[in-house]
Amino acid sequence: MEFPQQQKPAGDGKITYPPGVKEITDKISNDEVVKRLKMVVKTYMDMDQDSEEEKQQYLSLALHLASEFFLRNPNKDARLLVACCLADIFRIYAPEAPYTSHDKLKDIFLFITRQLKGLEDTKSPQFNRYFYLLENLAWVKSYNICFELEDCNEIFIQLFKTLFSVINNSHNQKVQMHMMDLMSSIIMEGDGVTQELLDTILINLIPAHKNLNKQAYDLAKTLLKRTVQTIETCIANFFNQVLVMGKSSVSDLSEHVFDLIQELFAIDPMLLTSVMPQLEFKLKSNDGEERLAVVRLLAKLFGAKDSELASQNRPLWQCFLGRFNDIHVPVRLECVKFASHCLMNHPDLARDLTEFLKVRSHDPEEAIRHDVIVTIINAGKKDLNLVNDQLLGFVRERTLDKRWRVRKEAMMGLAQLFKKYCLHHEAGKESAAKISWIKDKLLHIYYQNSIDDKALNEMWKCQNMLRGLVKELLDLHKLPVCEANNTAMMGKLMCIAKNLPDAGKAQDFMKKFNQVLGEDEKLRVQLEMLISPTCSCKQAEICVREITRKLTFPKQPTNPFLEMVKFLLERIAPVHIDSEAISALVKLLNKSIEGTADDDEEGVTPDTAIRAGLELLKVLSFTHPTAFHSAETYESLLQCLKMEDEKVAEAAIQIFRNTGQKIETELQQIRSTLIPVLHQKAKRGTPHQAKQAVHCIHAIFNNKEVQLAQIFEPLSRSLNADVPEQLITPLVSLGHISMLAPDQFASPMKSIVANFIVKDLLMNDRSVGNKNGKLWSADEEVSPEVLAKVQAIKLLVRWLLGMKNNQSKSANSTLRLLSAMLVSEGDLTEQKKISKSDMSRLRLAAGGAIMKLAQEPCYHDIITPEQFQLCGLVINDECYQVRQIYAQKLHLALVKLTLPLEYLAVFALCAKDPVKERRAHARQCLLKNISVRREYIKQNPLAQEKLVSLLPEYVVPYMIHLLAHDPDFTKPQEYEQLKDIKECLWFMLEVLMTKNENNSHAFLRKMVENIKQTKDAQCPDDIKANEKLYVVCDVALFVIANKSTACHLDSPKDPILPSKFFIVQDKAIQTFLLCSCPKPAPVLSAVNKPLTVPGRRIFTKTTPASDTASNTSTNSSPLSSSTINKNRYTHTLTHEFIIIRKNNALFILCDLFIYLFFKMCLVKTAILPLSHQRARRRKTTRTPSSRTTRARRLVQTGRAAVHQTTHTLLKNVISTELSSPASPRWSPVRTRPLTPRQERCLSNDAAVHLNRLLHLSPLTKRERRRRWQQQQPGRAEEGREWLINAPTHLQSQSTPNCQNSRTTKGQRDRLTCRGERGERDPGRGHMG
Repeated sequence: MEFPQQQKPAGDGKITYPPGVKEITDKISNDEVVKRLKMVVKTYMDMDQDSEEEKQQYLSLALHLASEFFLRNPNKDARLLVACCLADIFRIYAPEAPYTSHDKLKDIFLFITRQLKGLEDTKSPQFNRYFYLLENLAWVKSYNICFELEDCNEIFIQLFKTLFSVINNSHNQKVQMHMMDLMSSIIMEGDGVTQELLDTILINLIPAHKNLNKQAYDLAKTLLKRTVQTIETCIANFFNQVLVMGKSSVSDLSEHVFDLIQELFAIDPMLLTSVMPQLEFKLKSNDGEERLAVVRLLAKLFGAKDSELASQNRPLWQCFLGRFNDIHVPVRLECVKFASHCLMNHPDLARDLTEFLKVRSHDPEEAIRHDVIVTIINAGKKDLNLVNDQLLGFVRERTLDKRWRVRKEAMMGLAQLFKKYCLHHEAGKESAAKISWIKDKLLHIYYQNSIDDKALNEMWKCQNMLRGLVKELLDLHKLPVCEANNTAMMGKLMCIAKNLPDAGKAQDFMKKFNQVLGEDEKLRVQLEMLISPTCSCKQAEICVREITRKLTFPKQPTNPFLEMVKFLLERIAPVHIDSEAISALVKLLNKSIEGTADDDEEGVTPDTAIRAGLELLKVLSFTHPTAFHSAETYESLLQCLKMEDEKVAEAAIQIFRNTGQKIETELQQIRSTLIPVLHQKAKRGTPHQAKQAVHCIHAIFNNKEVQLAQIFEPLSRSLNADVPEQLITPLVSLGHISMLAPDQFASPMKSIVANFIVKDLLMNDRSVGNKNGKLWSADEEVSPEVLAKVQAIKLLVRWLLGMKNNQSKSANSTLRLLSAMLVSEGDLTEQKKISKSDMSRLRLAAGGAIMKLAQEPCYHDIITPEQFQLCGLVINDECYQVRQIYAQKLHLALVKLTLPLEYLAVFALCAKDPVKERRAHARQCLLKNISVRREYIKQNPLAQEKLVSLLPEYVVPYMIHLLAHDPDFTKPQEYEQLKDIKECLWFMLEVLMTKNENNSHAFLRKMVENIKQTKDAQCPDDIKANEKLYVVCDVALFVIANKSTACHLDSPKDPILPSKFFIVQDKAIQTFLLCSCPKPAPVLSAVNKPLTVPGRRIFTKTTPASDTASNTSTNSSPLSSSTINKNRYTHTLTHEFIIIRKNNALFILCDLFIYLFFKMCLVKTAILPLSHQRARRRKTTRTPSSRTTRARRLVQTGRAAVHQTTHTLLKNVISTELSSPASPRWSPVRTRPLTPRQERCLSNDAAVHLNRLLHLSPLTKRERRRRWQQQQPGRAEEGREWLINAPTHLQSQSTPNCQNSRTTKGQRDRLTCRGERGERDPGRGHMG
């Protein structure tokens, strides 16, 4: 529309005011302006569009009200009244406004928009006027005038922002309606919506803004619904630019496109009619993260409760289903998670999902298989009809998954379905019949031979443990109230809560339950009856009902406390097994024995049924022993003892052992029949039967000494090494008898061990083994002689474990025997008669025997480091089966906390295992053991006193010592050997350093540094052994520093090193020994290889060419924080001993002079940078640097001079240092200067440079002499004696060295004179 020419007021241009209204100018007060404007507002409110005369009369006033005086008036009330007048003016003069200037119109509408902010406060006295203004603008659609303005978009954006910002929950429906009318008219009657205006609407849908102002979200939602036909094109254009064209700069909301699509779809799917095909395009993106984002979005759209997207857009649905087979694991995982909501909200799509879930149930990723089960079970728990038989079949298959986590989820899920629909009958008989197979399946799965399954016996063991804890808690309630009693109660409650779901909440509920128990005696009586061994299943049901009835008052809709107590009662109540159940199982067993059972119809043979039934009874005998106490049960078990099946007889004996405590007193007939059978099994049964028979006699008979003696005496007399086939069972029986009754049989066993076991059996090879070259053979192929020797070794161990003392030194002899067997690789006699496979058996037996003895403290203390190393090296045996079985035994002993911590270090050697599966198994064992120890420390406050033996970090000293004595580690400078050492260290440290708990990384670093201040206790005087120890420490420090950036912080506590493996050096020679290792160059250069750390950038040390020579300074210097942070080693003299030695000034000076000693005496040219060495070889001339000049001048002093000076300075410094206590920390600001005598031994330049290296200011000759005289009286006598014994004479070598060096004639004369006086020259037999 064209704006008409601005109308001119009638008359001479004078402004006409309504009657009674005086002129409004800037010369009156604000109050008067407001008063007069109110009268003007009333006049305009009363006018309508038909009042032509009044419209012409007050035209001038309308123009006057749009002047700057009114639009920029500082008074808020005046501005509101002017806005109301202007709104009425637009109403009265519509459709043509009296204002023709575009700029004026823009100013007016921006002014009116600003006044609408007053709508925010509904309690304001002026709110009615603000509402009138809004109502007037919405009714007239006044803002439509702005469509003809070029910059109308600015006005609309400001209006929309204002309305979205002011709306709140105090506004009534009319306010929201007028806002909606005002905004929708602008959208629907305009030519289109700009991107900026669209952003103003859409930003309220973003979750962050949505949560801040829910009313603004609702307003935007309603606005979009009303204008869907108009705004859909604009929305499609926006998503097209962002999704297809990738123009993220078109809007600030580009990063929220998927959130917006989800919200818009929830508002009205019609808004996204043109957008959905674009999502199909994004589903096929090459970017995995982009596909994942789209899949997450579509999962919400397809899975929404009332969504019909899958039926309306089949191509998009099919494309989405294709993502179930995506190569990107998170995408597949997201699809599987979506399936749960889809099955619940859209049962009609189950057929489409079934095939894809079937494929994913066999996904190589454990997490995806796990989530498939969760998806199906969740849907089934909501409504069993949502999951078809095929989906339940997938869960059934996963009960046999190779991963325990998946198996557990499948079994627990099926159990929950069975409980809900079969036990509680929540869905009728049809649903119960549909899943009736679950019970049988779970019972079969629970009892399968898998070491990590929570099998049926584990479930009953957990029940038995909880029953014991509750019984102990009830016993504590019977005691008087005291602090110790309350503390014990809290411990029991914590243990109970650990075995309940959500242990955190369970603790609070258990505390509340304990309080109720203390107040209600009848409740305690019911609970005692429930956990009584004689409680039947029927009695348990009554007790549970009574307890829950007492706890349901007052009644609540949901009572989580009651639910938790019910869960506890379900776990401790004997709801499965009682005397009646055992009798029923025994009757079924009898039918199988008699041949009257329907075993064939079940698909099993009678023998298999008998064996399986006895195995089940054996498991129950551990957890429900009192339920077996009946004559009928024991009669059936006696029949089993007489059967030929070895496994059946063995299981029957073990059941007697577990349950027969009352047989001797109450069932005399059973006793008289059982004793001869047990004697026969102990003498002539299988080894397992003999073991169980001996233990059974010891457990259930009062006169066990007599019974065991009747077995021991004939067996000990019948031992014959020439018939090894008949030795195995007697050796087993004798070993267990001596272990169970050491006081009675320890002495007789000693002669048997000495005369028969060692001399006659172990030290003789009577037969020649099979020379087929195999390292391992099946059990049935092992020769009887070797089997007898293995049992003989076990007998020795059981005999010692029974005595539990080393008074007769038998343990030392046994350990030496076992060590000799390991050293000889299993061939103790070294006659080469034994086959390799038999030798493997004997090595395994010897290693396991030492490990078994180490579990007893009295024997652990006498195991030497050499024996420990021999035992540990079995894990690197050449035979795969030996490594496998040994690792399993080691893990089981460690996880029970029966084996000392040092044996955990043995797993570090597994890094060298060539088989990947063995390395993976060892790593899992490490993770398990470390987690068990950390959890034990958390749960047991008293464990803080035994941290040295429990804290996993304390395994590091043992590991370092073990690796330093690895037989494969012979050359500390060889790269391949150092690489193996690094791999072994990394194998252990990677697991230990997964988390930096309590600054453990700094603790590890400190521990390794402390080891470098010690000597190897195994061979303290062996220089090479100590060198290897320090090299391993260097590599360990490198690994720690490369893994952690926090390792250089202060250690939380000072580590304690085992004195059995490390001895602290004398302080006077500690630094000297650490620094004087020959051939240092290859070590650091070999160790400083890039170490690949997962998740970290590869750490590479870069050394400039000019510093290459000095980089090979010493292999005993621990890595410092500065060296790591700079990614290089800076081996200038000053830097090196500032970083390395921090304890006291003595170490600083020692390091300095020993450094010079080796640099100039052993590797003379190493002081010069590599570039200058090359320059010398090429005979080229280069301008030497200051550092090069300093080095050359030092060399010019001559070898003999440096030898003598080094020794003299050490003498002076050490003797002085020993006389006074060392300072706890050293600050490298100032140390002792060179004495006048020392300076005379060096050239002037050398003395100056040494003083500079010591960070000293130049001192005058008098000052140096005064300081030296002050230090003279403080010399210690022992330091003087130590130096006097040092070999220092080498006069014959000093003179040639002087002549070959660039010294002055005076210097050579002085050196020659010193040699003639007979002073020691450290050149001969140097201190290294």
